[in-house]
Amino acid sequence: SAGTIGRFLRKSSLDELPQLLNVVWGQMSLVGPRPIVPAEVERYGRYMEFYCNLRPGITGLWQVSGRNDISYRRRVAMDTIYSRTRWVGGDIWIMVRTVPAVFASKGSF
Repeated sequence: SAGTIGRFLRKSSLDELPQLLNVVWGQMSLVGPRPIVPAEVERYGRYMEFYCNLRPGITGLWQVSGRNDISYRRRVAMDTIYSRTRWVGGDIWIMVRTVPAVFASKGSF
């Protein structure tokens, strides 16, 4: 059924693949904080400036560290840490860790 297929796509993170077009168009990065919706802005509080300094990413520190298994407060902390310390080696480390995290469906719905 459509629900079964949708759950599989979500759990396997295959539903994220269309976002590669956003990377090609320069709207997103491969690595960076996940996009947020307006209702989430308040949750970033004083750390919103760090989030705004980056392009949203398809994968990031939050995804390889547990995704939905960690608190939102920890997510904000990870986005802030990434913003302050990002470097090419760190992005490569995150991309390498993304593969097993996706296959393990770690923290996915």
